[in-house]
Amino acid sequence: MTPAGEQPELPLGTFVILRDLIRDRIGVSFEDEKRDLLGSKLTDRVRDLKLDSFLDYYYLLKYGPGSDEEWPHLTDALSVQETYFWREHEQVRALVDVLVPQHVAAGRGPVRVWSAACATGEEPLSIAIALNEAGWFDRADVEVWASDVSPAALEKARRGVYRERSFRVLPPHLREKYFAPAEGGTKVAPELHARVQFRPANLLNADDTRALAAAPFIFCRNVFIYFSAATVARVVRGFAERTPAPAYLFTGAAESLLRVASAFQLEEIAKAFVYVKR
Repeated sequence: MTPAGEQPELPLGTFVILRDLIRDRIGVSFEDEKRDLLGSKLTDRVRDLKLDSFLDYYYLLKYGPGSDEEWPHLTDALSVQETYFWREHEQVRALVDVLVPQHVAAGRGPVRVWSAACATGEEPLSIAIALNEAGWFDRADVEVWASDVSPAALEKARRGVYRERSFRVLPPHLREKYFAPAEGGTKVAPELHARVQFRPANLLNADDTRALAAAPFIFCRNVFIYFSAATVARVVRGFAERTPAPAYLFTGAAESLLRVASAFQLEEIAKAFVYVKR
């Protein structure tokens, strides 16, 4: 390892085996041109563990007795937690104004919404706010589930304290209603926070997602852009196999599943694009 403050080079051969191992385990994909990026994200872990090289880190992840303990640290190092309240909110409006009323009127059972890559919690809390504003928690059996593969992100979500950037598009009256100043930022109201059930889950692990995929409404937004095409197909097929019909999959604006063969078909609902399994 080079001295602290210097960025060591990740050798090509080591990059390839590390990249493939990471992709197969947690789905995050690094193309060839992202070799330096992956190296920069791993450098601190290699140094913290006092390893001599990236190759030693690969052997730890693949074969080491501390592998299971290290993977959460690696996941945190790779996680992209840029999110905010009310992001791409037209999809949540379609859920609250159109899809939930249809679900309740048809007598399909509890309204279960799963935020499948919730990061630090802004997305599921936005969904809970919208559902509460529409009165659905009082009118129906509603559950909001939220999961993420990153332990650090989930810890922040469970704390429910947010910095100013998270509020950049949230309407001021909703911020005033559901949040209050707190040490380190602004804290979500306990009553709303309790509406969201946070838990760890790896989207590539069927055991982690089997129960969660019982939700007919799945938000998996702005995560597929970090996955390879094969990994996206694997995750979407898993959703399709486990969700009840009809089921609705919400993805990010920059994400398309049109080349993924699955039971989900793209539809426009209340000016929002949603993948639907009929």
